Amino acid sequence: MKQNMTLTPNMTEEEAARQKAINDWLPVTASRTAKWWYSAFHNVTAMVGAGVLSLPYAMSHLGWFPSISYSGSTVVINCNAQGNQARPTKHESTYDIIGGPGVTVLILSWIITFYTLWQMIEMHEMVPGKRFDRYHELGQQAFGEKLGLWIVVPQQLVVEISVDIVYMVTGGRSLKKFHDIVCPNCKSIKTTYFIMIFASVHFVLSHLPNFNSISGISLAAAVMSLTYSTIAWAASAAKGVQPDVDYGYSAKSASGKTFNVFTALGDVAFAYAGHNVVLEIQATIPSTPEKPSKGPMWKGAVVAYIIVGLCYFPVALIGYWVFGNSVEDNVLLSLEKPNWLIAAANMFVVIHVVGSYQIFAVPVFDMMETFLVKKLKFSPSLTLRFIIRNVYVAFTMMVAIIIPFFGGLLGFFGGLVMAPTTYYLPCIMWLIIYKPKPFSITWMANWICIVLGVALMIVAPIGGLRTIILSAKDYEFFS
Repeated sequence: MKQNMTLTPNMTEEEAARQKAINDWLPVTASRTAKWWYSAFHNVTAMVGAGVLSLPYAMSHLGWFPSISYSGSTVVINCNAQGNQARPTKHESTYDIIGGPGVTVLILSWIITFYTLWQMIEMHEMVPGKRFDRYHELGQQAFGEKLGLWIVVPQQLVVEISVDIVYMVTGGRSLKKFHDIVCPNCKSIKTTYFIMIFASVHFVLSHLPNFNSISGISLAAAVMSLTYSTIAWAASAAKGVQPDVDYGYSAKSASGKTFNVFTALGDVAFAYAGHNVVLEIQATIPSTPEKPSKGPMWKGAVVAYIIVGLCYFPVALIGYWVFGNSVEDNVLLSLEKPNWLIAAANMFVVIHVVGSYQIFAVPVFDMMETFLVKKLKFSPSLTLRFIIRNVYVAFTMMVAIIIPFFGGLLGFFGGLVMAPTTYYLPCIMWLIIYKPKPFSITWMANWICIVLGVALMIVAPIGGLRTIILSAKDYEFFS
């Protein structure tokens, strides 16, 4: 089995043994016994989540199709009853040629992120005898030891922490929706308390030691994601198109429409956040020169992306088709009946984001524990782990309570850090490491992804930040 541990000229056997013991303790490299289906449900759990429920809302800002108006004249040759040509007549015609920005954005995002996921899986073991078990290790290979850390680590940390914050909000809001449906006559309880209830689960689960130890939770979460996604689009379809449905833009001003489009692009980017943990997931799969880990990892990733498509496209398109621009930023909040089904769907969301939170939290735990143990020379211990992980859960809970603006958070974080780490950073590393021939298909494909990703990174945070500011006007802290 390939390991990331190699003896350097200045490393003693004692130090090498200590480093191996640390690697065996750290959550990402502690266990390498995962199967290909672990890759499948880990990737589904990481990918599908809060993002899928916001896609109809994103579509409401992107719109079905842009209309390209065409006006022209048509000359019609009329014939009389005897078949003789009569005087030509001229008819004016106006019609729309239909394109597809909303649908196109969804499809392009699926294709681009599938491609960059493949790149990362391929680069995991591109150096014989070495595995890049963490995103920043691959960054160091591409950009250099120090620069690679500064480029990747801040972005990856912000992605994973922001995802966990959003999942805190999602879990709390879904719990509140479940409570309000099941007990409509009960006293209203603040969302703050439901976020705290959701966080209490993670104060326990966060002490599971490594990726493989949360595989059961991840599997349950993956099943729940497919289940509540199916409920979301099936219940929407059963509800039928609303009588007053409007597919026009909800914003009336040109600036409002533009900012909403920016936010929607960030929402879509957030829906594809799984790349930030893909190398860490692959690190749990055993590997030998004869059977490298990329085989089972890719098999699982293909299955995962098929499931992602089955979740994303029906929810986005049917949800928007039914509710139009009045759809909530979480489509389940737009559904009211049947009560039992909507209540069940919200509880499935809670179960799923419990697993998703852990998938994104494990790499953060790994970074913090690595820094404390390897750099600051703390001894690996349960006490250290207990303190670090409880502090992290408490931090994400507090931020979620203070800023529970679901839609704005998705757009802001989706564009700011998820666009780089998902859409174009893998392409830049691929170009640096493999150096494809200029203007070859691979070279052009990577540059297209880079240009689109950079554009997304620039515009999406602007729309998301505006949404947060507008939402904050009427918000009272800890409400």
